[in-house]
Amino acid sequence: MKLPRQLLLLLFIPIGMRSPCQGGDPPPATLLGARQNFHTKLLSQNTEKDPVKVAPRKLFLTVKYPAANGQLAAYLTPDPVDGKKHPAIIWITGGDCNSIGDVWSAAPRDNDQTAAAYRQAGIVMMFPSLRGGNNNPGVKEGFLGEVDDVLAAAKYLQKQPYVDSKRVYLGGHSTGGTLALLVSEYSPLFRAVFAFGPVEDIASYGSDRDWLPVDLRNRQEATLRPLGYWLARIPSPAWVL
Repeated sequence: MKLPRQLLLLLFIPIGMRSPCQGGDPPPATLLGARQNFHTKLLSQNTEKDPVKVAPRKLFLTVKYPAANGQLAAYLTPDPVDGKKHPAIIWITGGDCNSIGDVWSAAPRDNDQTAAAYRQAGIVMMFPSLRGGNNNPGVKEGFLGEVDDVLAAAKYLQKQPYVDSKRVYLGGHSTGGTLALLVSEYSPLFRAVFAFGPVEDIASYGSDRDWLPVDLRNRQEATLRPLGYWLARIPSPAWVL
């Protein structure tokens, strides 16, 4: 598999992983094409939800952005009121990446989900919560519909008057890094993508339905989620750390 020159990454894919380009019918050219007219079959899952905490207003606005399932919550850097267009980044935390929480308090280096270095460098930040997370409408889909939610958040971010719409980046850590790479395989919207500690196959997260509410023995369900299948399709510069 020949990767695009702009894809700079340290990549580990198990030998047993089947590429959609190996045998069988010709695969769709893109993840977007593969998802056309596909409807996932979800397993039952825990419906307990935690409301979104209100962020310190001087650091983040607590906003709603429009997505397919309705209005979803997010934290967003307020307008610096300097008349400039600023670069911006969508950041997806690790763990339960459908939900957001305290991303403003100082955190230890060994588990810092705040990505505060971007904010401290003057970059506009947006932390979107996704379907089924916090008290959002919808249910978790395990790295499927969440891709659409991240793109909806990015389009909302692009429309902010203090954001440079051509310099919107995407990044994430752990499960957030995995989702960020999947989103990058789906859309060319981002200037660049940064994934910290993603996995090549979400099956490695185990069978907990709160994480993966889907039967991955169904090949189509599985093929549309592992980022290793679609790495060659990434249109944006991408870094995996």
